[in-house]
Amino acid sequence: MTDRIAHHPAFKFIRSEFIDALNASVQEFEHIVTGAKHFHIASDNDENVFLVGLKTVPTDSCGVAHILEHTVLCGSERFPVRDPFFMMIRRSLNTFMNAFTSSDWTAYPFASKNKKDFHNLLDVYLDAVFFSRLDELDFSQEGHRLEFAEPDNAESDLTFKGVVFNEMKGAMSSTTSVLWQTLTKYLFPSNTYHFNSGGEPTDIPDLSYDDLLAFYRTHYHPSNAVFMTFGDIPADTLQEEFENKVLSRFERLDTQVSVPNAKRYFSPVRVEEGYAADEVKEDGSHVVVGWLLGESTDLTQQFEAQLLSSVLLDNSASPLRRVLENSDLGRAPSPLCGLEDSNKEMSFMCGLEGVKREDSSKVEALIFSSLEEIAEHGVQQDMVDAMLHQLELSQREIGGGSYPYGLQLILAGLSTAVHSGDVIAQLDLDPVIEAMRERVQAQDYIPNLIKSLLLSNAHRVTLTLSPDDALEARRNQAEKDRLCHIKASLSEAEAQQIIARSEALKERQAQVDDMSILPKVGLEDVPARLPEYDREQVAGRLPITFYPQGTNGLVYQQLVVELPELDEEETSYLPLFSSVMTELGVGHQDYLAIQEKQAQVCGGLGASNSIRATINDRQEVKGYFILSSKALVPNVNAMSELLRDTMLNVRFDEENRVKELVAQRRARREQSVTGQGHSLAMAAAASAISGLAAQQEAWGGMSGIRSAIALDDAMKEDSVAVQQVLAVFKRIHSKLLQAKKQMLLVAEAQHEASIMTQVNEVFADLPAGDTDTHFALPAQQGQLKLAWLTSTQVSFCSKAYQTAFGDHPDVAALTVLGGFLRNGFLHRAIREQGGAYGGGATFDGGTGSFRFYSYRDPRLTETLADFDASIEWLLNDAHSDEALEEAILGVIGSMDKPSSPAGEAQSDFYVQLHGRSLAYREAFRAKVLSVTIEQLQQVAKTYLTKENENIAVVSSVTKRDELESLGFDIQSL
Repeated sequence: MTDRIAHHPAFKFIRSEFIDALNASVQEFEHIVTGAKHFHIASDNDENVFLVGLKTVPTDSCGVAHILEHTVLCGSERFPVRDPFFMMIRRSLNTFMNAFTSSDWTAYPFASKNKKDFHNLLDVYLDAVFFSRLDELDFSQEGHRLEFAEPDNAESDLTFKGVVFNEMKGAMSSTTSVLWQTLTKYLFPSNTYHFNSGGEPTDIPDLSYDDLLAFYRTHYHPSNAVFMTFGDIPADTLQEEFENKVLSRFERLDTQVSVPNAKRYFSPVRVEEGYAADEVKEDGSHVVVGWLLGESTDLTQQFEAQLLSSVLLDNSASPLRRVLENSDLGRAPSPLCGLEDSNKEMSFMCGLEGVKREDSSKVEALIFSSLEEIAEHGVQQDMVDAMLHQLELSQREIGGGSYPYGLQLILAGLSTAVHSGDVIAQLDLDPVIEAMRERVQAQDYIPNLIKSLLLSNAHRVTLTLSPDDALEARRNQAEKDRLCHIKASLSEAEAQQIIARSEALKERQAQVDDMSILPKVGLEDVPARLPEYDREQVAGRLPITFYPQGTNGLVYQQLVVELPELDEEETSYLPLFSSVMTELGVGHQDYLAIQEKQAQVCGGLGASNSIRATINDRQEVKGYFILSSKALVPNVNAMSELLRDTMLNVRFDEENRVKELVAQRRARREQSVTGQGHSLAMAAAASAISGLAAQQEAWGGMSGIRSAIALDDAMKEDSVAVQQVLAVFKRIHSKLLQAKKQMLLVAEAQHEASIMTQVNEVFADLPAGDTDTHFALPAQQGQLKLAWLTSTQVSFCSKAYQTAFGDHPDVAALTVLGGFLRNGFLHRAIREQGGAYGGGATFDGGTGSFRFYSYRDPRLTETLADFDASIEWLLNDAHSDEALEEAILGVIGSMDKPSSPAGEAQSDFYVQLHGRSLAYREAFRAKVLSVTIEQLQQVAKTYLTKENENIAVVSSVTKRDELESLGFDIQSL
């Protein structure tokens, strides 16, 4: 085996295993001198992925690992520029670039389909991680610093600034984040998980620059590192770069970074804390019970915990989830429900949100009585088998979405690798699944797991987290008092040092680096053509489009229904209808039976809507309702029957079930504000631009969240409200049954004939539909200046402008303009100087709107002014061709970003369905590649004007007076 796996002589080969389910070989190596591990997933996939992970173990909540992750990317030995990470984003065709701080590791991953680009990024990442400059001014920018409100005036108020400081203010404005951090603080009383690795805003200012340097020296060393790669570049080629550029300069560390196990409780703990809220609602508490389990590196323990969690909580038919969903003690199951297995020691959690504070003990009692009952009576074997089936599906599926497939595999094994577990076993679950199939046949297997892992486990915490409408004011006052105390104790020399550092940082942020020292790709490296996908279209009563793709034994099936004309009420409830439809009963079976059936035969059912404006008119739309699923090839017939039966016979008489789903949806939507604030602000600002933009905001924006809250409240007060909604659902369903339909199938080519035969037989009695009415939305055009206020410590700002649309010649320049403004002005002004976590500009081709945004922003009016200043900069300053090329590369990179095989097929199907042919997309690509600086300036002059401006912000309730004085229309949830 050693001879067959080529490796660099500085590494020793450990072992290799081909994993059928992944169609890849996982190879393990160790660097002889330093002990650094290298895991390579050898695949014929040309999207190569790199990640270096380091075990990072903070001993407080100052955020040292998180701030270090940011600062490391601010210049290195070979690349001594101020911001190589963001510069490389512009000079690359990467499909992914980022850095992560977890609770016990920090990782630096990237991916690219272009080999030249991959090696460029590898150069920069290796040097950044192991030979970072860690300039003290970068620490001040990224971590925290003191600054006077008027930077050159020592008489003005002191403030805390810093990107991570403001990022964590935003993150810890999320109730879910507070819930998780508070529970783990008590679950892990004695090790690193006790602390907030991202940093508590109250603690971040305690971190010193010397602390940062010391942490870097002990943690950022190859002896504490694991290299993980994926793709078609051989392991020895990668190892040669690791050795030549990093490893040859290090010796093995004598001491090892480790995470000791938490001290165990001998009896359960009950605690209560608060979270910041605008108002104290009687039923505003969260009650969560958490257990500390065994080690995640023990694959048997991990798999047993995963199986138990799935059996108890996977879907509404799961026994513990069913109890939680049906309980009158709370609004919905807690967002923390489930297993956390990324830490060295696993934890299991369950509970309710929307609970009365005095009912905390009742929730705990409900959970325990339910577990005792399940342990006593057992679980149906069908349900256990269904959960094993779901694990097999997840093992076989080639993912896509926001992470490249190779990175998903790497992340699945990263925690195990960091903690010296068996990575190959972690990635090859088939043998474990087979072993479990035998074990679960014992009737007492699941009951025994419940008893041993939960009922008999004394290391248990019950947390009650209750709303506190004075908490934010106390927190703000404490910060103000602290700053006043610091200011009062400053000597004149110390005050001048703060002023001098502010000036030095400002100069550093304004300096123009020599970017030529960084590697780059150019427009000459851009692929000439977009990929063209094979597909077969079969006409008939139910037209079928089949894409032959490498799906690793899975079949993806979608029933696509042309959206008919809907009235205003039906339109308003369309997304709710879609989210609820696959969660209800079908025919004579109730929703519990259908949830079980879905788990047994497929990866669940989902319903969604695809709505886009036509190419020629932003106010005219075309829409489709989509019912979708995926299954292993042997289950195609059963999946098709389930899809057909759901489409034909879905039940709209389960009133209590709909109330539960509405309550759960409300809870998810309320929790999304601080994580998606920039998207919500942009949606609000653009809502005056077209009918589709207005409807998207009403469905998914801040007003959509407010509607979700109002509907849930109405259903709780009056059963008539539920009946009215169900009546609307029935009308929508009736119209969909009469509408035109077609089928999309994605699978491996060799299965096409059998799949098509089965699908045609199953759907023979489905009405094909012949209605000629089409979905439409009323036109919308106007101006707004809107502020949504909520419980948050930071702001999210946006401006939106109505622009050219569709195939208009200006669209290409508008698409490039967003990246050009971000790269050249907005990143520096909003993130580096302003301290926001992020900011930029983007063109939305779906609505024909150009939008500015900021994310987790300590400022408000100053950021809105920076949006305007970026336009002045564009029009009045000289600009380089290189800056233009970088912006164009960014657009092409996002256009060419690969997905999973099934995802790429589905994407191709829908862009063509909406009239964007391959020829149309390639013509647009050519226009993007030929955009000039003069065109950027011309579209800015034409569209980005005060007369065409719409402004929206999501901000704190403490900003009400300021926003009212500026003429904002104030709205609240």
